[in-house]
Amino acid sequence: MRDQLFINGRWTAGTGGTLPVCDPATGQIIHQVAAGGPEDVEAAVSAAAAAFPSWSRTSGAARAAFLDAIAEGLRAKAEELARLSSRINGKPLAEARVDLADSATTFAYYAGLARKLDDQRNAPVELADPGFDAVLRREPVGVAALITPWNFPLVTSAWKVAPALAAGCAVVLKPSEITAPLDLELGALAQEAGLPPGVLNILPGTGDSVGTPLCAHPKIAKISFTGSNAVGERVMAAAARGTKRVSLELGGKSAIVVFADADLDHAAELAASGIFTNAGQMCSATGRLLVEASVMQPLLDRLTALARGLRLGPGLEPETTMGPLTTRAQRDKVLAAIRQGLADGATIVTGGGVPADRAEGWFVEPTILTGAPLDSALWREEIFGPVLCVQPFADEEEAVRLANDSDFGLVATVVTGDDARAERVAAALEVGVVWIDCPQMVFVEASWGGWRRSGVGRELGPWGLAAFQEIKHVVRPRRV
Repeated sequence: MRDQLFINGRWTAGTGGTLPVCDPATGQIIHQVAAGGPEDVEAAVSAAAAAFPSWSRTSGAARAAFLDAIAEGLRAKAEELARLSSRINGKPLAEARVDLADSATTFAYYAGLARKLDDQRNAPVELADPGFDAVLRREPVGVAALITPWNFPLVTSAWKVAPALAAGCAVVLKPSEITAPLDLELGALAQEAGLPPGVLNILPGTGDSVGTPLCAHPKIAKISFTGSNAVGERVMAAAARGTKRVSLELGGKSAIVVFADADLDHAAELAASGIFTNAGQMCSATGRLLVEASVMQPLLDRLTALARGLRLGPGLEPETTMGPLTTRAQRDKVLAAIRQGLADGATIVTGGGVPADRAEGWFVEPTILTGAPLDSALWREEIFGPVLCVQPFADEEEAVRLANDSDFGLVATVVTGDDARAERVAAALEVGVVWIDCPQMVFVEASWGGWRRSGVGRELGPWGLAAFQEIKHVVRPRRV
């Protein structure tokens, strides 16, 4: 496992000491990773600022070649990196393999968009006044600070690094120190690809030692952050100083809505995957199940059987279908949320504690609860764990009202046998992504992001590239 910072094309020990990397399945420390400090932030930002002028002037085709090389490197090392992800994040190996494929696909996709930039460099703009001509230029915003979480290591980094580099930005990436060895592999792949020094810098470290000075640095033009709302609000406040551009991908408390005409076996599988994948550590977790009252009990019976049938264990064990929580702190937070929910009046259908055979490590049972008050934290706040709250509804109007009664608006799932109803409900839901009768399929070509407290801006697709670009119009008198 890599254990050093990557600054200006070189590996360095850093100035912030070291931080432990743990195996969530055992709770044991298995590695130490270098932690950055303010001096390292200064070095990395300075390197990025020095590299930016030359990198920003490269052609889209030249940038695409580097991105394609990184994509190929990810594919070549996919199995090795998937196993590393399982070890330090805890997720089952099958899920980690999907993550690695997603990461490679993201770099390849933005290579394709980078190539198209050359033809768009001076796009004509039609003006009403025939005496003038105008062209549109899309130019890189500058040095970008990218801050990513531990729940999808490498994936969220790819979602930010690839479009930022494609746009022509130089980058300082702060991955979570908890899963940093995986994200540091991007530095090695950048070296192998021959990416110019300073274009990509990677600084593991704490929020205080790296995150805060990085966001405050005057040479940072853009901050892109994925993580909790509490930290996201601090990032947004930091961005206000100097009027930095900011993108935030934050929390969710998403709903899955199941109508009585749905295939209940299919609905149960969608509900289970929407909350128990990655042990529920997903901003898109559909932790609120709204089900038409007449089929609530039959659906609960199916869901309970699925939850109890999950095989909890280390991610690298072939039989494992749900891993541990990634950190002790997150395990404790989830258990505390369940206890508070019970105190507020919720009832456990299944789960609710630590598995009897998994006292070692940071496991939480797949948990289903009913009767949570609609104003309770259990129902309204993101838990980030394998905890599903179930509520009945009487009709379509109530289903939409309950789904939209949230401070968040990231995603939703609709399960029904009525295509017209599916379209109506999807149109009425106040979220960034709606899935109809399908799992949480995330495509690099489509946008990712949400309404209200779920964030600011969009990632993926052409919108992800635009997030790292400034718009410039050049106007001149028409020559006759």
